[in-house]
Amino acid sequence: MHDPDPPFRPVRRREGYLPLEDLGLIGDGTTTALVGLDGSISWMCLPRFDSEPLFCGLLDHARGGHFTLAPEDLVEARQRYEPDTGVLTTELRSPTGLVRVTDALALRSGADLTDDAPADRSELVRSAVVLAGDVRLRVELEPRGGAQARELFSGLEVRPSRRPDLRLHLRSNRPMSGPHSTHDLRQGDRLDLVLSWGRFHRHHRLDTDAMLQGTVDAWRRWMHHFTYGGPEELLVRRSALTLKLCDDWANGSLVAAPTSSLPAPIGGVRNWDYRYAWIRDASFAVFALRRIGFHGEADAFLGWVLDAFEYRGQPRIMYDLQGDPVPDEVEDSELEGYQRSAPVRWGNGAADQRQHDIYGEILDCAHQWLRSDKEIEPALWARLATLADAAEQAWRQPDQGIWEVRSEGRVFTYSAGLCQVALDRAAQMGQRLGLPGRIAHWKASADELRQKILEQAWDERAQTLSAHLDGGGVLDASLLALPLRRVVPADHPRMVATTTAIAQRLSAGDGLLYRYLHEESPDGLAGDEGAFVLCSFWLVDNLIGQGRVEEAEELYASLCARASPLGLLSEQINPSTGEFMGNFPQAFSHIGIIASGVNLARAREGTQA
Repeated sequence: MHDPDPPFRPVRRREGYLPLEDLGLIGDGTTTALVGLDGSISWMCLPRFDSEPLFCGLLDHARGGHFTLAPEDLVEARQRYEPDTGVLTTELRSPTGLVRVTDALALRSGADLTDDAPADRSELVRSAVVLAGDVRLRVELEPRGGAQARELFSGLEVRPSRRPDLRLHLRSNRPMSGPHSTHDLRQGDRLDLVLSWGRFHRHHRLDTDAMLQGTVDAWRRWMHHFTYGGPEELLVRRSALTLKLCDDWANGSLVAAPTSSLPAPIGGVRNWDYRYAWIRDASFAVFALRRIGFHGEADAFLGWVLDAFEYRGQPRIMYDLQGDPVPDEVEDSELEGYQRSAPVRWGNGAADQRQHDIYGEILDCAHQWLRSDKEIEPALWARLATLADAAEQAWRQPDQGIWEVRSEGRVFTYSAGLCQVALDRAAQMGQRLGLPGRIAHWKASADELRQKILEQAWDERAQTLSAHLDGGGVLDASLLALPLRRVVPADHPRMVATTTAIAQRLSAGDGLLYRYLHEESPDGLAGDEGAFVLCSFWLVDNLIGQGRVEEAEELYASLCARASPLGLLSEQINPSTGEFMGNFPQAFSHIGIIASGVNLARAREGTQA
C-alpha cells in the first residue's frame, strides 16, 4: 500500500533478487533508473530508455551490473519520494548507524517540464548523509561486463567494456581511487556521488544540494498543473508523476514500461521488452492526463502519434521513442533473467503483428487532437481517410488482437470494435470540420458495425459478448474496454451481462481479473500468467457506467491498496501471493488509477465521465 511515511522493513531477496515492490523509479525524461531498498541501482539504460542497459542486475544479479551505495551489514530500510517529485530517498539502517541516500536523475535548474524539450543534465546524483551513529558505506560502480577506470578531473573516468560509446565520469566529495571503495562516516558526515555521461561537468563545482534542489523545484512546478480532487488523491498524484517518468519529454512518446523481460510469471517465458511506445497506450494516456490538468503532455502524445504515422506512411502498433521501427526481437543468452526466468529479450517481435485496433487508436488520437483546437493538414487528413476506408474492411480479417497473441489470428471483437471507432471518429471529424471524404458512408458503416458486434459476438447460452466475433462464449477482459472507447454503452443490457460474466468467470479473486483463460483461448505460449491490473480498473469504469458506484468505489480502493509503499504498480499481480509480476512500473496500470479515479469523482458529482 502507498505510504508517504513507511516503516522500516527487512531487506528481502529471493534467488538474489529484490521483490519488484522494493524498487523505486527515478528519471529525467530521457532515461530512468530503478533504485532498490538495499541502496543498489540495478537498472539504468544510457543514454535513453531503449539503449542497452549500463546496469541490469535486475536481470542477472551476478553478471548484470549495479551501482550500490549502502552501509555494510544492512539490517532494514525504507524508501519514500520527496513529495510531488521524482526524487527518491532511501534510509538504510546498519547495526551501528542510520544513513539517508537521496537519488535523482538531475534536471536543469529552472527547467519547465511542460516544454517539449529535454530537461536532463545527463547526471545521476547519489547523496548520502549519516543521520545517527557510525556507518561504513560501500560504493560499488559495476557496469555490465566490467569497466576500466582511472583518476581524472577530481574523480574517475570510467569506460564500460561493453559500451565503448559511453564515457562516464564519477565525481565525489571524498577521495576515490577506484569504482569500488569504502568510507567510514560519523553522524552528520556526507558522501556525495555524481555519475555523468555525455557532456561532462567536471569543471563545475560539485554542489549536490543545488542539483537536488533544482530537480525538486522543477518537479513541483510541473505538479502545480495537477487539478484532481477525487478518491486516492495521493496515489493519483504519484501515478501522474510515474507517467511523466515514463515519458520521453523531447519526443512526446511514452514507454509502456521502462524495463524489459521481467517475467509474468516467475519461471515463465512471457518476458517482453516494453521500452517502446504503443499507440494504444498513448491514446489511453491522453484521456487520463487531460482530465487531471496535464494538457501539454496529452497534446505531446497526440502529436507524436500523428507524426509517427505521417512519417512512416503506414500504421504500426508501436514505434521506438523517436517514431522509428522497433528493433527485431533477440534473446540475450548471457543473462539468467529475473529470479532465473530466462529468456531475456531486447526488441519486440509483436511490432510487426497485424492488430486491427490500430486504425481506431490513430483516428481516435486525431479526433482528440482536433478537440484541442488543433489543425490537421490536408495531406495528413488524406492518409487518415485512407485508414478509415481500410478499417471498414480490416475487421473481417483475423489479427493478433490487443493482447498480441503469438498463435494463429482470430477475428477479435475488440479489434472489430476499434475499427468501428475508426469509422466513427473519421465521420465525426469530417462532419464537424467539413473535410473531404465518405463522411455519410463512414457514419453508416460505423453504426452497422456496432450492431454487428452486438449481434454476432453475443452468445445467448453464455449470456455474454464473446472474445471473437463469431460468438462461442469465450471471454476476454478487453471487452470491458468497449464502453471506454464508446463502442457500446456500459449500461447496454448485453454489456451489463458481459461485465457480470467477466467478473465471475475471469476472476482471479479479490477484485483481480485474468485477461483470458488460457485453456479457452490458447495464445501460442506455454504456461499461465497473473492477473492483469488494468483489466480490473476497466471493471471499475464499467460498474460506474452501470450506476453501481458503491461497488466501483470498493473495488477501486482494493486495487489502489495493492500499490507498493512508493505508490507504484506492475503490469500483473500474482493472485495467490499479491506479488508484482511483469514489467515495472507499468504505464497502463497507472493510467487505470488516474482514469478510474476521475470517473469515480465525476460520478460522485453527478457529472458524466
